[in-house]
Formats: sequence, structure tokens, C-alpha cells
Amino acid sequence: MAGIYIHIPYCRQVCRYCDFHFTVSVWQIKELLPCIIKEIEDRKEYLNHETIDTIYFGGGTPSILDNKEMESILDSIYKYYHVSEKVEVSFEANPEDLKKEYLKILFRSGINRLSIGIQSFQNEDLKLMHRIHNGEQAIQSVKDAKEAGFENISIDLIYGIPQQEAGIWERNLETAILLGVQHFSAYHLTFEARTVFDHWRKKGRITPIPEEVSINQFKTLEEKSIQIGFEHYEISNFAKPGYQSRHNLSYWEQKKYLGIGPSAHSYNLVSRRWNVSNNNKYINYIISGADYFETEILTADDHYNELVMTSLRTSKGISLIQIMNQCGEERAKYFKSRIQRFIGSGHVRVEQETYRLTSEGIFIADYLISEVFV
Repeated sequence: MAGIYIHIPYCRQVCRYCDFHFTVSVWQIKELLPCIIKEIEDRKEYLNHETIDTIYFGGGTPSILDNKEMESILDSIYKYYHVSEKVEVSFEANPEDLKKEYLKILFRSGINRLSIGIQSFQNEDLKLMHRIHNGEQAIQSVKDAKEAGFENISIDLIYGIPQQEAGIWERNLETAILLGVQHFSAYHLTFEARTVFDHWRKKGRITPIPEEVSINQFKTLEEKSIQIGFEHYEISNFAKPGYQSRHNLSYWEQKKYLGIGPSAHSYNLVSRRWNVSNNNKYINYIISGADYFETEILTADDHYNELVMTSLRTSKGISLIQIMNQCGEERAKYFKSRIQRFIGSGHVRVEQETYRLTSEGIFIADYLISEVFV
């Protein structure tokens, strides 16, 4: 089984925290769409004819597509790939785009998992982050999605927002719980380079929240998710049993996936490949037949690092047997020696030679994982 990711690099306006590849020049989508469909056809051999188990429309803002544009992409995938009858088709959307008729179109088209970029239900937060929608639209989008027939709805939330009043994060979580969604992804706000927030931070216009507040917000997130029976199955992801994102799990379980569109990444167990992060170049290269991507053949060290990074992000963790079987005894010994200090500090717990991050470990996951890399 393998997955396909479609990157739609357009947004209606710039969020102040975002560093993903996108543009607000939405007129160009008419030029880009034929190129995306051509790449779908041209790369039909990349996954070695494996059955497609997941399709994911990400961005950017996929809900900027109209029904004919979205359906033309799906039709191309079904034409050139063998798609499972039980395929998970995820579609990222913003609340302001989810009008009732559009939701019905998405549902009839075969989209069966909706991921709504809410971020916060509070108007003050949304204005600060420069989101288009308001809190009322966020709530209504979930209700309308349910009415349209969606039974697998995920929402994105952000915590660690500067200038946020005490108790607002808890209120956001309580609203999400009352809406009865099946999945939520919760991300701590980061000040990525070259974003508006990063510029504001350097100018002293905005200040990151204290670390202890971040930790308390994360603990609240864990506690409330456990109370309602959600599984914390990956660092930033929580789901009712049976509603984990199968597509994202394929990344963390190191399955093959094909990335289509500007800046999209692909992985076939042997190499990684990434498309140019420039819409004009992507379009021109596709039309001219020139290379629009770079490729990296993975070394033994790369495979070890990939396995450690993806596995430690999940609730399953990583076992020494797993490392030994996939990377050899030497790498297993190396991992065991490097991880010891994090066991002693309480950031990692070990049971029957399987290593998992604790709540404290999750908070320093990037640093911790880099320390056990080769």
C-alpha cells in the first residue's frame, strides 16, 4: 500500500506564522492544474504499481479549488493508479470556503476525510494570526460538514499563542470537544524564519510565551484528550480509536508515497525526491520536459536516522529489534548508548526494549531525536 500527496500552493492571504510554500496569486492555478495532472501521469511508475491506500490534498489551501478542478485531479489518479476501494481521501480546507453546497460536492466526489484549518475559535487569536475566518464560521463549518455527510473530521488547533488571555486554550479545546470531531492536530506556535511573526519578534512587537506556560498548555491538551477517549498517537495528533490519519501514519511508518506539485516530496524506500519550490519554474519545467526535481539516494546512515525520527514521533516508539532488523546490530548498539541519558532525565521511557517519549520528551523531541542521529 502507498499514498499520494497533492500540494495546492495557493492561499487567499498570508498567515503571519506560516512558512509553507504557497502564493496568494491564485490566478495562476489555471496554468498549474494541467501540470499537476501531467505529473500524475508521468510518474505512474514511481510507486511500482502498488495499490493506493491514501490520497491527501494539502497546501496551501486545497479548498481554493472549485469542484471541477478537484475532480479532474482525482479522475487522473484513478485513471493511472490502482486505488483501493477503501481509500482514505483527505482534503484540507479553511472554514470560510466550506459553504454548504461546496461541502456536498466534496462529499459526493469521494472526499471522506475533511481536515479543517481552524487554529482557534477566538476572534482575537484569529486576527493576530491574520486568518480570514472568525470563530463563528469555524464552529459552523464543522456543523455543516457533519450535515453534508462527513463522519471523519479533523481540525487544526494552535497553542502557545502570544498575548492570549489565560484560559483561552482550555476554551478552544472544550469547543472542539463539544463539536464532536474525530481527530485534531494541535501544534505549538513557532517563529519560523522569514515569517511576519519572526519579524515582529525581532522588532520586539511580539514575545513568545514563557516555556512553563507552553508546558502547561500541552499537559492540558493531553489530559483533556485522554478524558474523552482520544489516543495521542503522534506528537501533534490525537484521534478517537480507528480515526488516526492513515496518510500521515504512512509517513511515520516509512511507507512509500508520491508527492505531486511544487515543493512536494516523494519517498520510495530507496531515495527521496523533492520538486522545485517555485510555481513558475515548476510550470515551465513540466511544459518543457526539463527536470523539476532533485533526488537523494539514501545511505545506511540516512535509513537509520529516518527510522529513528519517524518512529520516536509516534506512541508506538521504536524497539531495538526493529533497529537491528532494519539497520543492523551496530546501529542498535549505537542507539541504545545515545538514548541512555534521556532515560535518566525522564524524557524517554523503556519497556521490553521499546523506547517511547514521555510528555516531557515530546516537548524537546526535535533536540532529543537529533542527539541519537548518526
